[in-house]
Amino acid sequence: MRTLLCTLTFALALLGAAPAHAQFANRSLGLSLGYMDFNNTNGLDNAFFVGIDASLYIENGFEVVSYSKIAFPRDNTSNDKKRVVGLAPSLGLRYLLMEESIRPYVGADLSYLIVFKAATSNFVGIGPNAGLDFFLSDSVSAGLRAQYNIYIALNEKTQNSITVSAGMAAYF
Repeated sequence: MRTLLCTLTFALALLGAAPAHAQFANRSLGLSLGYMDFNNTNGLDNAFFVGIDASLYIENGFEVVSYSKIAFPRDNTSNDKKRVVGLAPSLGLRYLLMEESIRPYVGADLSYLIVFKAATSNFVGIGPNAGLDFFLSDSVSAGLRAQYNIYIALNEKTQNSITVSAGMAAYF
């Protein structure tokens, strides 16, 4: 009788158990602040930027990421060195080295840089990036990121830039 009672209790416990949930969600939206060294690309000075980023976890540690930056660098080619607007959206893939509450990653982005000034400039770039995200809770993370881009454009010399940023993201 005791064996039957234990078996029934165990069976009822298994039937009433809740399904397992993943620790972290697989989509995110975030905001970041950073510094972009234009390396005198098209006569631009270095500048701080605001960025919006998003990610979508695919599988086996891979994520698709989108990162858009807006900066207001000084134009060194103009006489008054006025500020111009630079937009730099990118789309890339990154690999999470660990998928716990600390997530280091490496990746590569395909970037586009458009600078609005007297003669608007367009650049296409590619480059590696690396970063580290710390989960503050199940749905909020803080992170650091560094990126190096090589930009090319028609009738222009090859340019490069280094970007570093810190940001926060919400996962859902």
